[in-house]
Order: sequence, then structure tokens, then C-alpha cells
Amino acid sequence: MWVTPALAQDTTRTSRDSLAVRLERAEEAIAFLRQQLADASESAVRTRSRMAMEISGRVLVNAFANTRRVNNVDVPVFVRPDTSSGLPLGGAGMAIRQTTLGFAVASSDVLGAAFTGGLDVDFYGGQQPSSGGRTFPLVRMRIAKAVLTWPHAELMAGQDAPLVSPLNPVSLASVGVPGFTAAGNLWLWLPQLRLGVNTAGDVRIGVQAAILAPTSGDPAGAFDTDNDIAERSKRPFVEGRAHVSWGEGDQAGAIGVGAHDGWFATPNSPVRREGRAWTADAKIPLGRYALFLGEWYSGDGTRGLGGGAIGQLFGVSGNPIHSAGAWAQFNLTPDPRVTIGAGYGMDDPDDADLPATGRLRNTAAEVHVHVRPAGPLLVGFEYRRMETTYRSGPLVNDHLNVAVGFSF
Repeated sequence: MWVTPALAQDTTRTSRDSLAVRLERAEEAIAFLRQQLADASESAVRTRSRMAMEISGRVLVNAFANTRRVNNVDVPVFVRPDTSSGLPLGGAGMAIRQTTLGFAVASSDVLGAAFTGGLDVDFYGGQQPSSGGRTFPLVRMRIAKAVLTWPHAELMAGQDAPLVSPLNPVSLASVGVPGFTAAGNLWLWLPQLRLGVNTAGDVRIGVQAAILAPTSGDPAGAFDTDNDIAERSKRPFVEGRAHVSWGEGDQAGAIGVGAHDGWFATPNSPVRREGRAWTADAKIPLGRYALFLGEWYSGDGTRGLGGGAIGQLFGVSGNPIHSAGAWAQFNLTPDPRVTIGAGYGMDDPDDADLPATGRLRNTAAEVHVHVRPAGPLLVGFEYRRMETTYRSGPLVNDHLNVAVGFSF
């Protein structure tokens, strides 16, 4: 008669011992996690204002080859006429100047907004006169900005792509100069002040406005600090954009339309030449594994936005050249480590605006494969066929680029 109570008493004691062991193990795990968090907090890079800072970058070595004479051998954007030197028209080489470095900081509450800031540089700023040439590249500022984001508004100050042309194609071959430059892509990073407002919800509607530093796109010589003809107009560039966006993270998409207005001073005259452009852009995720990117523009005097009108500004009449351009790219990511894509871009200035030596049309078609074989390592291959048309006829260049590097 006493056997059952004895067994029940033993079971209760065993259950209590097991619970005590589990609690002890849980406390040990919590203590271990606390220690890990403390160690991570101590080792995190922090700024003087106590904001956490993230450092990132990508070291990239590019091997390249061209079949014809081009404007820039490692990242060509148009084909140049032949010379009578008797040397081969093309060539091959290697460069590391498309390596990039950056940092980002963030704070959850600045003036009632979320604050983010960052800086992005590369080594594509030119080269010192020396026997090293491109192997001794100069550091160049790309993007540097501070952004305040409220639930329905955003304020940005810094240097970034034009408001009306916010996208760039995916590429490991065209980093120093984005892909489809002079073939439909208006990309030039410019100092600017930008304000935007938007609605809430799964589908958001927004409008933005910006004033940008005026620039004509004229090449600047060493220690050239004089005003160019856009700055001499004494007016900033102004831009506006309306857009519809949806999704978050990798599935974020947007479609936008924009307008650009700029001015240029003319010699011996108070009259300013005006450059205008209309734009459209689209970033559309197609399921989990595919992405479409594209932009279009039509307007006058777009050289200062990054190679519009194939890098030409004024026509034979003295007015800014009218041109139209567009680019599109499709990317497929069947595996997180593999991206396969292809794209096409074109820029077509009005022939009547151009001098006898002008570039009448420029196109670029490309295919690329990017692979991350392990950890931070990355490998990329890109083939690009470029065709630049002159009054004497089209010139074609085949560009091959193999990129090897790592990101951090």
C-alpha cells in the first residue's frame, strides 16, 4: 500500500531536479549572450558623437581588352576615330583603380527623424604624371550625404546622383564610370540639397525637388578653380521628380518621372542658354530572382549630368544640343552567389545640331556574369559591344573585362 506514494514522491523530486537543471542552463546561456553583446559593443567602431559606424569596401582588380581605339581603355564609353600611327588599334591591360571604400553612420532620433550619413570614395580620380600611370591612381569623392527621414518626408544634403536619374546598372566592369555612360545614363554625382514627401502604405506616392550644383561637364585641368559656363550663369540646376514605390528590401520597386532645368552663360551676351530634360526611371523586381532596371531621357544640354549627347554640349547654332537616350538591364539571380544579366543603352543627338566631327549616335550592349565563390571573394565577367557613329560611318569596339576581388 505504500509503494505508489513512494513512486509519486520520487517522480516529483526528479521533475524538480530537471527543471532546476534547465533553469541553470538557461541562466548560463543568458549570461553568455550578455557577454557576447558586451564584447560586440566594446569592439564596435564608434564616432566621437557615439554613433555606431559601419566600414565597407571592395578591392577590385580588372583585366581588360579592347579591339579599337576608345576614349578610356579600362572603362570605355565611346569609340574614337583611328589614328595614322601605324600601331595596333586595340590593346589589353589591368587596373585596380575601381576599388571602393566607404563608411555609414546612423542615429534613430535627430530632430525627430532617423538620421543616416555616409561617404563613398574610389581611386578613379586620375593619375599622377609618372611612369606608373594608372597603377598610381588618385582618390576621388563619389557620394557623400546626410539624410533625415521622417515617416512621410525626407531631407538630404550632400553629393549624389541627379534626382531625375537615380539608377545605375549592375556591373563589376563599370564602377569608376557607371555602365551606359554616353549611352543613355545621366549619372554624374553632384552636390545638392533635396527634399521629398510621400504617402504611407503598401504602395507609396511621392514627390521630390532638388537644387544642384551647376556644371557644364567641361574637362578641368590641374589646379583649375575658375567658374565654368554653367556656374557663370549664376543659377543652380533645379530638378523635380514624382514616383510610385512599393515593397521593402530586395523586393523594393519604383517608377518615376522627372524634369531638369539648367542654364549656361554665353560670351559677350547677358542671354543665358537653357538646357531642359524630361526623364523616366523604373526599378521593377520580377519575383524573387529577377530584376529590371531602366531609364530614359530627352532634352537639351545634358552633358553636365554625366555624358548626355555623347559628351557634347553646344551645336553649330550655338544652342545646347538636343538628344534622347535610354538604357535597360535585366538581371537574374538563381542563387544568392550568382548573378547573370544583360543590358542595352543608346544616346542619339540630333544630327543637325552637330559639327562635321561630331558623334552622331552611340550604343552599348553588354552581358555579364558575377559569382561569389566563397566568403567575401567575387569574380565577374563582362562583354560589351560599343558602336559610335560619325559622319564617315560607325566604329565598333569589343570590350572584354574580367574582375577579381573581395568585399568587406
